[in-house]
Amino acid sequence: MVRIFLVAENKDIICKYKKLCEDNSYILTSSSDIDMIEEIIEAENFDLILLDDALNSVNPLNIIKKIKSIKDNSVIILLKSEKDFDKDIIKHINGIITKDFDENLILATLNINLRSKNSLQKLSNTNKDLAESLYRLNTLYNTSSQFAGTLDKEQLLEYMIDGLDKSLSFSLACTLSFCEDNTPLLLLNSLYELSDEMLDAIKLRTVINYKSLFENKKAPYEINENNLKIIKNVKYPANRFNFTLFQFDNMFAPIALGENFYGCIEVFKENHFTSEDAKCFQTIAQQVSLPLKSATLYQEIIETNKKLEKLEKLKSEFISIVSHELRTPLTSIKNSIDILLSGRCGEKTPASEKFLSMAKQNVARLSGIINDLLDISKIEAGKMDFHFKPVDIHTIIDYVKSALSGLAKEKSLNIETLETENLPEILADSQRLEQVLTNLLSNAIKFTPEGKRITIKSELKNSAEIKYPSCFTDELKKLNGDYIVVSVEDEGIGIQENDLLHVFDKFAQIENSLSRKVGGSGLGLPIAKQLLEAHNGSIWCESELNKGSKFYFALPVDMSAIREKALV
Repeated sequence: MVRIFLVAENKDIICKYKKLCEDNSYILTSSSDIDMIEEIIEAENFDLILLDDALNSVNPLNIIKKIKSIKDNSVIILLKSEKDFDKDIIKHINGIITKDFDENLILATLNINLRSKNSLQKLSNTNKDLAESLYRLNTLYNTSSQFAGTLDKEQLLEYMIDGLDKSLSFSLACTLSFCEDNTPLLLLNSLYELSDEMLDAIKLRTVINYKSLFENKKAPYEINENNLKIIKNVKYPANRFNFTLFQFDNMFAPIALGENFYGCIEVFKENHFTSEDAKCFQTIAQQVSLPLKSATLYQEIIETNKKLEKLEKLKSEFISIVSHELRTPLTSIKNSIDILLSGRCGEKTPASEKFLSMAKQNVARLSGIINDLLDISKIEAGKMDFHFKPVDIHTIIDYVKSALSGLAKEKSLNIETLETENLPEILADSQRLEQVLTNLLSNAIKFTPEGKRITIKSELKNSAEIKYPSCFTDELKKLNGDYIVVSVEDEGIGIQENDLLHVFDKFAQIENSLSRKVGGSGLGLPIAKQLLEAHNGSIWCESELNKGSKFYFALPVDMSAIREKALV
């Protein structure tokens, strides 16, 4: 229904427009009391305001300004008399009707202004809705960005509640969470203070809402109103909510992702929630679920890592203690066997000498396993000592070849060396490099059948010239510059291609009859790998099953990085 307000003193004009409005089903309110205009404008919403400029008691421009000060969007049409009027009035009015307008022209003018006002109102509403939508989208974007920036569960819930508060302007938010060691926690974010009776009612309502989610299946957590831990945040504690709060409009949603349940949330608002409010509420409640899952997994990883670190420490301590405890009786056994073999305790028979020699070999083998366990334990604990100094790689090769030549002779193996002359010295711990080469050569001897050949080769290569199987790319792409490359090639059992990378894993050994026969700790190659990494070097291998293997290690010629290590 169109509502029109007429400001006029002339009774003929009032009667004319009253009849016109009645004939066209318009509601007309008129007043000639200038003092009442302000109260009428404030109390009523009019579609049009008609102002007669032939007012004796007041200037029409002053009335127009007063009307605009009360309601700026008022549509004012001036009823122009024969006399002139203030030209400034034109700036503030929407139309003019003169005395010579007939009824049809007056109606046309009124309708045109009504349509213009309706169009402007629609545009204003559209702009308002657009602004609200943009604000919501911005709030959702900022909340999502905050979700992505943390793995702290409490922080995630705070971001969720803050995002809902900005987008919905709720009166009360009740968030049930199980993020704190699976303890039921009720977060209350309230506009006003809540009495103890209100708190009891809210706790009971929360429990009922929670249980309603699992009517046909078992709830993931057992809760009741007595075991709920409450954290309360109140914006304006001077005011207080009463039980009429439960008559407010409300929305409820679980905070869950698939089978993963993290809690639920209910919000109350004195005004009605719109459909856009509901979409925003559901979106934010769903959005927080994924980062909560990530935070839960992250926390589990942290806890698992702590347990693994503790187990690793216990394992290292166990290995160290057991190894040291074994060394003492082994030393005593070895010394006793040496005395018996020397003949100082009486004459030896061929049979006794045979068994004593076997015992000595196995004591040496067990001692080697214990040393490997101690070495890997020291390396992993960062307690392995290194003494870097200029080293000639040929000296190390000759020493290791000489030390293991007796073992090779027992299997009629021929050890050849192909050494490049005039190789530069490198900065290294000679004892550790001897240990690396000893591991490689002793493995070659172990896994090479009798009568075959083993070749040790040394050469100078640039990193661009070094070739290696593709499975070692991630390990060796860091090589840069010149390196001394040493290789140990055998004609033994070989290794399958898919096992190449795993030969440097702890306790790994290629599973075949020969490997089971020769045994070993499975720590020689992992120790060699870590010793070489301490020298900024690398180790890799290439092999063909039943045709032999070739193990390489590379040591940098540039001593600057190693020199820095030596100075630390």
